[in-house]
Amino acid sequence: MRVLVVGGGGREHALIKKIKESPKVDYIACCPGNGGISYDAECFDVAATDIDGVVNLAKEIKADFVVVAPDDPLVLGMVDALNEEGFATFGPRANAAVIEGSKVFSKDLMQKYNIPTAKYRVFDNVNNVIDYIKAENEFPTVIKADGLALGKGVIIPETLEDAIAGVKEIMEDKIFGDSGNNVVVEEFLTGPEVSVLAFTDGKCVKPMVTSMDHKRALDGNKGLNTGGMGTVSPNPYYTQEIAQECMDTIFMPTINAMNAEGRTFKGCLYFGLMITPKGPKVIEYNCRFGDPETQVVLPRLKTDIMDIFEAINDGTLADLDIQWDDRACACVIMASPGYPKSYPKGLEITGLTDGNLDGVTVYHAGTKLDGEKLVTSGGRVLGVTALGDDLQQALDKAYAGVEKIHFDNAHYRRDIGKLALDAGKNC
Repeated sequence: MRVLVVGGGGREHALIKKIKESPKVDYIACCPGNGGISYDAECFDVAATDIDGVVNLAKEIKADFVVVAPDDPLVLGMVDALNEEGFATFGPRANAAVIEGSKVFSKDLMQKYNIPTAKYRVFDNVNNVIDYIKAENEFPTVIKADGLALGKGVIIPETLEDAIAGVKEIMEDKIFGDSGNNVVVEEFLTGPEVSVLAFTDGKCVKPMVTSMDHKRALDGNKGLNTGGMGTVSPNPYYTQEIAQECMDTIFMPTINAMNAEGRTFKGCLYFGLMITPKGPKVIEYNCRFGDPETQVVLPRLKTDIMDIFEAINDGTLADLDIQWDDRACACVIMASPGYPKSYPKGLEITGLTDGNLDGVTVYHAGTKLDGEKLVTSGGRVLGVTALGDDLQQALDKAYAGVEKIHFDNAHYRRDIGKLALDAGKNC
């Protein structure tokens, strides 16, 4: 098979490395890709959001299967366009991808179909939002831009002053562009967070192994929200009892709700969950593999990923027995200095080719080739990942890998997995 992967980050690199393991595949292309991906796939300079460009590239390389990984092209309808040209695809069509594309849509869907989530209100006027927050007077509170915002469209102010400033940044200063035309104000839920990615063909749901993300930039869950500074799998808070409750009250009800709305979802549906004192509740949906959750989930996948993709495309997922590795996995993100605010680019990366990274896989998120050199080109640069017999071993190996890789003033958290380790000791 000839496979085209759309995207150019760490998630796409993880997908490509897993696709490379399939004996069915003898050629992988990626657009636009990145410096690290270019070692594993042929990269083409076509933007992930260029629908016509991607369709033409798929024709040019005679792709047998196209994997659309990022949220933007999914919401824009890239899968629809590829299907119309006869290409087998992985990823939801636009009318299903709206579950991530609009937080207003997803919250209203959950309310309509009694899927547990935080109480909320939707606003399109700055003054009305501020009046509501003042009246509620509950902090912290959660304020979300309606549309896509690179995984950063959420603020959690602790005070009224911060809330007012945040609302004005989103709705007046447009820090997330038109995504902030509408905002959702939610109650702040407490409890451990769990990320569950699930394969679905629109009829059945097959959850993947769980993971725990670390969104804050600094140790101790301090600092600004980021796209994710590291992940571990499994998540010790996700017990078999909670898994069954999620299947009964969240996973299947969501699939059934989307079908009832005429928006059948096929692909990877990401459930961001909070295990509250009143049971699991949905924080958010994503219409694709999470980043960097994918980097710890896919290394544990034993089943040929192309078998899964084809079963979803064909609507036969229920017939497939998906197998997982029992080992734990940890990923530590090495980010540019200053991330998630402004950061330099073009910093040379060394230590990746010295043969001293045995047992460590490095997924490239923000890298590019500059002649013979590999340099930084984004905020999150590398995902240094390792499997281990237990989580501590996986973390030790991943951090040992981090120590051997260098670019100037690389920023990474030193407490990835600590919460999971502590929970494991308490369970």
